[in-house]
Amino acid sequence: MLENYHIILASNSPRRRQLLSGLDIDFEVRVLPDIEESYPTSLATPDIPVYIASEKAAAYKDMMSAHDLIITADTVVVLGNEVLGKPVDLDDARRMLRELSGQTHQVITGVCLMTRERQRSFAVTTDVTFKTLTEAEIDYYVDHYKPLDKAGAYGIQEWIGYIGVTSLSGSYFNVMGLPVQRIYNELLTF
Repeated sequence: MLENYHIILASNSPRRRQLLSGLDIDFEVRVLPDIEESYPTSLATPDIPVYIASEKAAAYKDMMSAHDLIITADTVVVLGNEVLGKPVDLDDARRMLRELSGQTHQVITGVCLMTRERQRSFAVTTDVTFKTLTEAEIDYYVDHYKPLDKAGAYGIQEWIGYIGVTSLSGSYFNVMGLPVQRIYNELLTF
């Protein structure tokens, strides 16, 4: 079904590469440096990752061949009305984990599939609940795993997910950064 496309994952994330590989489709990784990840402050929270994923895809448009299909994604962690992006330093990571401790938050991943002629964007949301984390658990995780490249300062597939996540409603893989089941279904109809 995808034989007519040269699929390109436009992401630096090793987790996204691993997840897309799980679909057993051939793809290339192509990454442009310094793509802007800002968004208008007027956007509704669920629209933020879709906007950013679409902007990332647009950066590739001029260099695409007729058979290229670009996949871009962006993940945000939302607690209440606050968007928790990637922490700026280890202290910021500790702050984020303290805020998530004992709470349920949403992980929203926006995805954009784009060829030169078509574009389809969507978001997938997963609810994640953390137990109340101790300061020692937060310090251990931050010191050993250095989660500066992760929205919300955590990776569910790492130690903190093993000991801290008490429930999950939605896609586990979405929390890792790529809702592969939904991507598969979207590619089937693209």
